[in-house]
Amino acid sequence: MTGALESKRAVSLRHRLLAAMMGPLVIPALALGLIGWVLISDVVRRTNDRVLGGALGAIAETVQVERGEVTLDLPPAAFGMLENSERDNVYYRIAVGDRMLTGYPDLPAPDVAVLSAERPRFRFADYRGQRIRIAEIRRDLPRIQAPVVVQVAETLENRRSLERGLMTALLIGEFVLIGIVLLLIRPALGWSLRPLAELRTVIEARDTRAAPDLSPLQTGPLPAELQPLSRSFDRLLERLDHATTGMRRFTADASHQMRTPLSVLKVQLALARRGSHEALHEIEEATDRLERLLTQLLALARADEAGKQPPFVRIDLREVSRAVISRRIHQAIEADVELRLDCDGEGPVLIEGHRTLVFEMLSNLVDNAIRYNRRGGMATIALQAQDDRVRLTVADTGPGIPAASRDQALDRFARLQGEQGPAGSGLGLAIVKAVVERLGAGLELGDAEPGLRVTVTFPAA
Repeated sequence: MTGALESKRAVSLRHRLLAAMMGPLVIPALALGLIGWVLISDVVRRTNDRVLGGALGAIAETVQVERGEVTLDLPPAAFGMLENSERDNVYYRIAVGDRMLTGYPDLPAPDVAVLSAERPRFRFADYRGQRIRIAEIRRDLPRIQAPVVVQVAETLENRRSLERGLMTALLIGEFVLIGIVLLLIRPALGWSLRPLAELRTVIEARDTRAAPDLSPLQTGPLPAELQPLSRSFDRLLERLDHATTGMRRFTADASHQMRTPLSVLKVQLALARRGSHEALHEIEEATDRLERLLTQLLALARADEAGKQPPFVRIDLREVSRAVISRRIHQAIEADVELRLDCDGEGPVLIEGHRTLVFEMLSNLVDNAIRYNRRGGMATIALQAQDDRVRLTVADTGPGIPAASRDQALDRFARLQGEQGPAGSGLGLAIVKAVVERLGAGLELGDAEPGLRVTVTFPAA
């Protein structure tokens, strides 16, 4: 149920890619709109200021001195320059010092000291409840002590209308561009994701087969981004195939190994019903053999256990060795085999791992050293701590294993001596191998001259 809810909330890859592509597109579009608005405002202001300045210059040129008096002739063309479709109001004011000559007396007066006689000055102001743009210039006339100030102003409706028109055109262009990109992105995304859809089709086609197909995927050429995914999936299939094959073989071998003691139990029970006293002894041996087989199967399953491992802890190999000897001492006495622990010093021999697994591994090594030994022989556990390693060695004085057969001896249910050898299930060294692999240690089978020497090398704690 949780997986179904998560799948419903998950965003599809197509939508993720669309959002990832639209984000970088929308952000520059917004930046372009902002930059366009600034540029449009500046262009509109400069263009209209040029016209306003032209009208101001035309009026200022008519200001003259005649007979000691300032005269002017307002040219109609100067005001005609300022006519526009928005019918902006135009205001003007000409003053000599503080004396008003003509125009609108309440038009905001400038600071004469900051005015220039060569270049007009432009500024915004509020007049009669409206925002206006004023162009003003100063004229210094001969024989006139006070400066002449000429001002021309207009309202801003035409400027605003022009800005709105240009900004609307810019936004429409951006929206059209984004719309075209959206129309082109969808088929482009479909084309880009087609290899992923083909890979999914190849994987889903395996669900229609009765038996699971764990062979590598036949996908044909894939884009470079999907090749690691395909290789990882092939490796997963290979591991599943290996695990499935091993499980089938393990189940078949376990069934075969369990069938023998169960068959013996069935026969001996039938004999016991007929009054055979020896049948009880055979039943006891078959039961012990079956118990040992089940115990070793559980130990092997624990060693092969998948999933998240618990953290390693420090383990004293000396203490584990003594515990194993305590468990196996009665078996050694019955087999007339001497058990010995060989370790320098009295301090702990520390490694990192899981104590249960190390105990099972060493217990199986000691069990093999007793079971495949000779009467009056010896089984030795030796611990040797070096700079960065700890060696655990279990040696016996039995017949040993030929060098050519040592790899085979590590296989599950491998019994090199067959039914003629001591009773066993062939799982002891397989358990040792599985534990060693899980703990990240090293395993080596050698010759004890006579007998077998098994050496496990751990990283020092």
